[in-house]
Amino acid sequence: MSEAKLVPNITFADLKLSDAIQRALSDVGYESPSPIQAATIPTLLENRDVLGQAQTGTGKTAAFALPILSRIDIRQTAPQALVLAPTRELAIQVAEAFQTYARYIPGFHVLPIYGGQSYGPQLSALRRGVHVVVGTPGRVIDHLDKGSLDLSQLKTLVLDEADEMLRMGFIDDVERILQETPDGHQTALFSATMPSVIKRIAQTYLNNPAEITVAAKTGTADNIRQRYWLVSGMHKLDALTRILEAETFDGMIIFARTKLGTEELASKLAARGFSVAAINGDIQQAQRERTIQQLKDGKIDILVATDVAARGLDVERISHVVNYDVPYDPESYTHRIGRTGRAGRSGEAILFITPREKNLLKAIERATRQPVSPLELPTIQAVNNVRISRFKDQITETLAQGELEQFLSVIEAYEQEHNVPAIEIAAALAKMARGDEPLLLDKNKREVKTDDSWRNDSGRDSGRDFGRDSRSERPARGDRFAERESRGPRREHSPRTAEPGMQTFRIAVGHDHGVKPGNIVGAIANEANIESKFIGRIDIYDDYTVLDLPDDLPKDMLAHLKSVRVAGQALNIRAEGAGGHDDAPRTESRAKPTRERAERTERSDRGERTTSATRLDQVVQRAASSKEEIAAEIAAPARKEKKREEVKGKVAIPMQTFRIEVGKQNGITPGNIVGAIANEAGLDAKLIGHIGLFDDYSTVDLPVGMPKEILTHLKSVWVGGKKLDMKEIGSSSLLVNAHSTTPLALKERVTGGNRRVAEKDRQSEAPRAKKPVTARGGSGSRFENVKAPAKGGKSKKF
Repeated sequence: MSEAKLVPNITFADLKLSDAIQRALSDVGYESPSPIQAATIPTLLENRDVLGQAQTGTGKTAAFALPILSRIDIRQTAPQALVLAPTRELAIQVAEAFQTYARYIPGFHVLPIYGGQSYGPQLSALRRGVHVVVGTPGRVIDHLDKGSLDLSQLKTLVLDEADEMLRMGFIDDVERILQETPDGHQTALFSATMPSVIKRIAQTYLNNPAEITVAAKTGTADNIRQRYWLVSGMHKLDALTRILEAETFDGMIIFARTKLGTEELASKLAARGFSVAAINGDIQQAQRERTIQQLKDGKIDILVATDVAARGLDVERISHVVNYDVPYDPESYTHRIGRTGRAGRSGEAILFITPREKNLLKAIERATRQPVSPLELPTIQAVNNVRISRFKDQITETLAQGELEQFLSVIEAYEQEHNVPAIEIAAALAKMARGDEPLLLDKNKREVKTDDSWRNDSGRDSGRDFGRDSRSERPARGDRFAERESRGPRREHSPRTAEPGMQTFRIAVGHDHGVKPGNIVGAIANEANIESKFIGRIDIYDDYTVLDLPDDLPKDMLAHLKSVRVAGQALNIRAEGAGGHDDAPRTESRAKPTRERAERTERSDRGERTTSATRLDQVVQRAASSKEEIAAEIAAPARKEKKREEVKGKVAIPMQTFRIEVGKQNGITPGNIVGAIANEAGLDAKLIGHIGLFDDYSTVDLPVGMPKEILTHLKSVWVGGKKLDMKEIGSSSLLVNAHSTTPLALKERVTGGNRRVAEKDRQSEAPRAKKPVTARGGSGSRFENVKAPAKGGKSKKF
């Protein structure tokens, strides 16, 4: 690779672009190229391959679009340039940019192709002939499989935001497309970061590329002011409402982590009088396009979006980006705030963060090489001043519109009839206009003060300690909290006794994080390989949850569940009442947790009146615990009999254990492995056995007798940015229902559009069974490699 030099102080006229392109640039007001444009355009005009690295919002689209348009042959109707983008929004954005720059090229046609849009218009446009195709990898492969996209005359291939395509799992599709392009074409690859997989693709498919790196002084633009608000003492929605009322903004994007989160937040903000809409992957593409256009036209002011849905958005009026939910990593944060401060404009970025996430804040500061300063939440007086000012502006606008004659006569008559001053009548009318919404906030509410001292704490306090401290020092949240403070420290939830065979655990996620029982059940059932029916009662509180799980959970499984994240929070699971010693071995009988809970109940009922226990109390307590131990001993044979009944009617299938070269450090989950193997091998997911995740590798059990060609193919399958490279290391067995055992049959492996059509067909044919949320009971057989079939002989569908 060769390094391209950045040429300072040049204009677009110095870049030898065509006259039509120069006229278009003058119309849009472009005068001088950005650094990435100044270095890339001459290189592409020389027909050289390019490997470009630059942050989002630096003008990469024009860097490859302008030279492509300067060399376009209007007479050739087969596609001459193909641009691959990770999301449909970015594909549309790039296609619009091509159309803008080509306004003085008569007969030019660009076509965006992406999922979510019907094939009809795309097929018609391809038959008529297009010069440039901009598409997402999946839909491009669909057209290649159908034979509707002809790449035989391709001159230039562009991979835009390649690192994002890697993160979204499109790299395999990208390599497939690269392999189908003709020899001798020009390739340009642009990426904000250069992970090893991207470098490997560049070395494999690019021919002596010019390596262009535009390194900014900071990871984000200098014209973006970054601030954070420490989530404590006030609900996030109330804090967001204050910011929206007090901050002066033109357009705003608020990022939520989940699709459901975007819709719920948009609905709540709309109920508070804001002009807002939500976009996410579940919304039809046509509706998403209309929503984005409304944002551009000023019909809505706030867009609540997920990371993928907002990828590639470039709306000029976006002045603020709010990270309502913390992103998963600093790179996602950089992409988020890149939606503002583009093309030299200034922008504001606000991050909501909890004390438990302080390490992520420090990682963001290291990645962006900029400090993130604390945000002083607007005071009640400041919000009230803004509300009064806006109310006065509404009065001024209404007076300016005129047509008040009929109202003047009514008010004058009322004033004379009831002898009420006009100013009181005006106040009554203003109250009528406001309805149930008060004009001003209650000044008696206590203000929330931001405590920034934790940022300088060098000690390694656990998330549990932060949660406990923040709860004990949390300011009031209304009058009921003021009463609570007058009574003393907040009491814990009412103690409860778990059913036999179950134990109560506490996890560090609650209502404040937007969690629901289904989120908790789904995460624990998937990560601990427990059927949801074995997850017992769940009680959700403000910032934590207590739930019942089987009391024989392995210690390594509990250690793994500590790091599982639900609603953006690590579970930090621990046995209820165990404090910081949740990893201590349990050497006593199963009745011990029950006895401890009974003791805590006794202590809680005594409350602050508790002193040293009397001899009578001790006698009663020992008698109660003895009864519980006797009950547990009586119930033990019944549990053993239940376990024997559950394994009846099952047979063991011989399995082979394979090692695959992808692990936790690659960010994968068991679901990723199951999905990849089931799809690529045509194997039912229920026949995939135990999966063990380690730091840099994993193990998976597959049925004995898998065809060699399938195993060979699986070696080259990519998951989490790495090849599986499977190797046999041992053997095991899999228990399945005897009535459902059939010879091992592999389904036909399908890819591209056929794969997606097949998935939709299966989803439409399969009856939707309601997922159980809570259940009681327990059995040792739930820890087999594959879950036991449901009652009635029907095997469970994965």
